[in-house]
Amino acid sequence: MSENTHLTKPIELNAETFTNRELSALEFNRRILALAQDPDVPLLERVKFLAIVGSNLDEFFMVRVPSYHQKIKLGLSTTRPDGYTPTQLLAEIHKRVLDIMTEQRTTMQSVLSELEGRGVFIRKLNELKPHQREAVRLYFYEEVFPVLTPLAADHARPFPFISNLSLNVAVYLEHDDAQNNGQYDDQLEFVRIKVPEDMPRLVNLDRVVNKYSVCYDCQDNFIWIEDVISDNLDLLFPGMKVMEHHPFRVTRDADIDYEHEFDEEELEDISEIIEAGVRERRFGSVTRLSVPESISSRMLDRLIYELEVEQDRDVYMLDGALGSASLFELYDLDRPALKYSVHTPRLLENLPSGPQLFNAIRERDILLFHPYDSFMLVEEFFRIAARDPQVLAIKATLYRVGKNSPIVRALMEARDNDKQVAVLVELKARFDEENNLDWARQMEHKGVHVTYGVEKLAMKTHAKIALVIRKEGDGLRRYVHLGTGNYNASTARLYTDLGLLTADKEIAEDATRLFNRLTGYAPTTTYKRLLIAPEYLHPALVALVENEIKAAKAGKPARLIFKMNQLEEDVMTEKLYEASQAGVKIDLIIRGLCCLRPGLPGISENIRVISVLGRFLEHARIYYFQNAPENQRIYAGSADLMRRNLLNRVETVFPVLEPRLQKRVMRLLATDLRSNATTWLLQSDGTYQRAERAEDEPLIDSHIIFMQDSAGLDVMP
Repeated sequence: MSENTHLTKPIELNAETFTNRELSALEFNRRILALAQDPDVPLLERVKFLAIVGSNLDEFFMVRVPSYHQKIKLGLSTTRPDGYTPTQLLAEIHKRVLDIMTEQRTTMQSVLSELEGRGVFIRKLNELKPHQREAVRLYFYEEVFPVLTPLAADHARPFPFISNLSLNVAVYLEHDDAQNNGQYDDQLEFVRIKVPEDMPRLVNLDRVVNKYSVCYDCQDNFIWIEDVISDNLDLLFPGMKVMEHHPFRVTRDADIDYEHEFDEEELEDISEIIEAGVRERRFGSVTRLSVPESISSRMLDRLIYELEVEQDRDVYMLDGALGSASLFELYDLDRPALKYSVHTPRLLENLPSGPQLFNAIRERDILLFHPYDSFMLVEEFFRIAARDPQVLAIKATLYRVGKNSPIVRALMEARDNDKQVAVLVELKARFDEENNLDWARQMEHKGVHVTYGVEKLAMKTHAKIALVIRKEGDGLRRYVHLGTGNYNASTARLYTDLGLLTADKEIAEDATRLFNRLTGYAPTTTYKRLLIAPEYLHPALVALVENEIKAAKAGKPARLIFKMNQLEEDVMTEKLYEASQAGVKIDLIIRGLCCLRPGLPGISENIRVISVLGRFLEHARIYYFQNAPENQRIYAGSADLMRRNLLNRVETVFPVLEPRLQKRVMRLLATDLRSNATTWLLQSDGTYQRAERAEDEPLIDSHIIFMQDSAGLDVMP
């Protein structure tokens, strides 16, 4: 077959071939919502998925929506292929989000109703018995009333500042001696009450009744704290008549513009920039106002005016409790029968403890698949390195490490043991800035060499890599850990990620060069094995895809299998379309947003896109190229195929070199591709359909399979 058999033509990315990234991200939340609706999912896990939808939408309005508000203010139009103007996109976002939130509330009512059959109740005030109502009133007076600060807004007092994600109660009052009975709005007094953030959103009704009365029928009963406040407003406003009260919730722009902040001359270093940015975050412009459907028009009009929002664009009227992320509190109930069974990660067998672990790594690479394989081995790698007298130095990048990090403590212990320790802490990890800054200062206090980034401040270091230098015999040997996920023990139990422990000489040399690049000045650094962004990763991936295109045109079987969180970058999207036209078979396993559209006639007929969701959060990134040289056939790493990852971050993508480990990675991919339990298929119009299986087809749930055997299935579809 000649090379001209498969003809390709340049693909123009436009509204037909490129889905808007924000709208695709919203589709991801629809799939999570579908898990909350799945009767095969345990009830409290369904509650958790409802909470995740709420949390994701909060972040969406804090991080993604604000940029479009800003574009409208500046009069900017779109430059993206999907063709949406900012105004058009915000209108479409409002429509879709309102639809998702409405469906979420309907699902919430259904799930809570099912929970009542299992003895878990979120009570309404009119359901309480007299002794319960009185106990709640005493609870309010003793434990809530003292910390409330009603803030009036009138000619002498400005409208109070409403902080990001705060839940509030807006109240209209009238003086008891008023003669107009509330007919004239200018006689009504406005007060805002902020619901205390350090109190449980779901008040344990049984604890309250048991403390202030007698609990006759104690089960798992709860009541929303805003209902407790609203039911006792008379205690807050003696001499006034409560005319109406409504909860409301505000979401603000919480994205920090580090590049802009860096221009401020009075800020001397990055830690000051981070602290200033976090402080300012709470004052961002309002991007969403959530209110109950029952709110009066006069109250809504007042809030819209004071918060400077647009009703058709920024206001969301909902049935049910606002701020569904609070349902995580309900998920924390100790009701094992209503949750997934406990999963115990696998401990790798035949691995020695102590410094002998380095011998095992030297003999052969070790591949870990979390959370199915225990993250404890990674923590042990750091602890052993910290205590081993032969270890001279440890270097690591830290992106999101969590509140109580054994790895950070091991790094500080290593410094106590007089080892050289150099750590790059990414202070710009969104919403983890304060935690990372605290750890960085603790490490600096111990004498750890802490750096915060490279050359350009706006470029985040998203790489997951650690390097241990050990004295052995007459020389030094280097050991490397590379991962697709963070050095975070908590998320390692919830996220699926790959980790590699290796003593490969060329990878170790690359790791050394990378850390020199990160901590010093080496802008022209080159690498032998690792694909490093922003300099080399993108062109390397493009070249590997082009190699598959060349193979397909030459009549060879050609295949690409990519597993990632998100796909959005233009050039890679165009290259995948070109590969499909050339006859390359392409399987994309993408958890979240995907701007590429499969199944377009003459463009992407050879591309299949699936999304695997379920008990764990899919987080690994794997790239397979059938016709690449063996040492470039399979890569894994920290980067998605997003512009930010490929062009604007420091990322590490590493090869899986040993044939036995390559085989294992292919089994992981095969298992995902054969999964038919909680798998969705992306359609050519940008929507998703849940995969259906034939009656005689066995159920394949990749998460269950990996829990049973972290190697997965061994037959590639």
